[in-house]
Amino acid sequence: MSEELTVSKARRQRLIGELIRSAPVVSQEDLVERLAEQGLAVTQATVSRDLAELGAVKVRRRDVLSYALPGDFDAPEIAEARLRRLLTEWVVGAEAAGNLVVVKTPPATAHVIASALDHAGWPEVAGTIAGDDTLMLIARNGHAAEDLAAKILALTGQERA
Repeated sequence: MSEELTVSKARRQRLIGELIRSAPVVSQEDLVERLAEQGLAVTQATVSRDLAELGAVKVRRRDVLSYALPGDFDAPEIAEARLRRLLTEWVVGAEAAGNLVVVKTPPATAHVIASALDHAGWPEVAGTIAGDDTLMLIARNGHAAEDLAAKILALTGQERA
């Protein structure tokens, strides 16, 4: 990828973050229009990819469903709702291995799930490490990785393998 495209993508994603934080963005089409007003012509598909890479999710604030970015919503119920939605949509499987839980996701989504888990503040999770399509959760001492894997699978509607 050329440096110009990378800089453009970084600039566009930074602007998307600013727009989301400045006023409610209720749809991807709304964001495409706002970017156009800022001089950036992008497609809805590009915006969709950017939102996924940024970890943006729709949350209800003051009776308006709009996009928010990780760290912008500190209320535990919002972080937990976001986590549940992401787990349901993107977790393909979870398996305990020692004090670790290996979580499989589609390509380019593991970091979003890891961030959501970090923000949810589950007491049994010491931390996360994310790759492209796999992340590891480290279970705190006194918590079984098997139980943590089962909790994740239950939230996704899957059962233990």
